This record gives sequence, C-alpha cells and structure tokens, in this order.
Amino acid sequence: MVERLREYIDNLFMDAPPTKKTVEMKEEILQNLKEKYHDLLSDGKSEEAAFNIAVAGIGDISELIEELKREHSGRHDNRSDQEKYEEKKLRAFRVSIAVALYILSIIPLLAFQNEVGVVFLAVLVAAATGILVYNSMTKPDFIKSEETIAEEFRQWRQSNTSRNSAYKSISAVLWSITLVVYFLISFTTRDWHITWLIFPIAFAVNNIIRVVMK
Repeated sequence: MVERLREYIDNLFMDAPPTKKTVEMKEEILQNLKEKYHDLLSDGKSEEAAFNIAVAGIGDISELIEELKREHSGRHDNRSDQEKYEEKKLRAFRVSIAVALYILSIIPLLAFQNEVGVVFLAVLVAAATGILVYNSMTKPDFIKSEETIAEEFRQWRQSNTSRNSAYKSISAVLWSITLVVYFLISFTTRDWHITWLIFPIAFAVNNIIRVVMK
C-alpha cells in the first residue's frame, strides 16, 4: 500500500518540472501521507479506507504545480542565440574602446608635457576605466536550468569569474589613479627621483586587494 501511495504522488506531480525542489516537495508530502495512513490504520481503519482518507486530505495541488513551473521557467535564459551574440559583440566593442582610450591617453602627455597633458590623460584613463567597470558590472548572471550538481558547479564558476572580473576592474582603477597621481605630483614638485615610490606603494595596495577578494 505504501508503494501505491508513492504512485499516487507521482501521478499528482506528473506535470511538474523535474527539479530538486519538486523532488523534495514530493518526498515531504509522501512522508506526511504515510504517517497519516499508518495513524488511520492504528485507529482501526481498513487499508483501503485509510488510503482513501489519506489521499483525500491532499486536496487540489494544481496551483502548486503551476508555481513550480513558473519558478523553473524563470531560471532559464530565454534570450535567443542572436540576442546573446549581439550582446557579446557589444561587450567586445566596449572593451576595444577602453583599450584604445588607454593607448591614446599617453598622447596628450607627450604633446603638452605639462599639467594640461596630465588632465587629458586623467580624463581618457577615467573614461576607459569606467567603460571596463560598466562592462563588468552589467555582465548577465548565470541562470541555472536545473537543480543538479553540474549546474551548481557552473554557478560557482560563474561567480568565481565575476569575482575575478571585479578584481581586474578595481586593479585597473587603482593603477589608473596611481599613474595620474604620479604625473601630477612629479610635474608639480619636479621631484622625479622620489615620486617613483608611488608605484611600490600601489603594488602593495593592489596585492592586499587581491588577497581580500580571493
């Protein structure tokens, strides 16, 4: 009769998505059903009567099934392959622009060789860094398609990749600020033989950030 109870539950959840939550919910309902069934037997009910009374207490679970379906469909990335491709191209374009700005940022400094050149360098570096940070922060999160160990691993890998991207963005900002500060102080004080110490300090700060984020 216990096997019959399990078959009844399996039929109830026939249209439910095959997820971990569905399995856990089925097991919980089945366990409650078996306990109620055995209690009815202890009260003197026949097996058939105990079965009918126990399953009658479950009621209509159609709304529950629909909720499971909505949650399951919500985990999927419903974008088309073309949309994903277009987004990938857009992200690559942003990175290309940022790299070009980093390369071009040295030109004003070489052209003016004074505070004006440093200001233009700071603006270009800030713009490039902002693009990279925005590109990293707007990267779509991984959406699990199933509650499986493989999907959990993919989610962890996506999280780890996002953390690495965040570190790279912060590191880029740090070195950009370091470069701007170095030139500003150097042009202002003309103490080039001392201002180079800014770079070892920035290197130490960068390592601290890396350790904390890892």
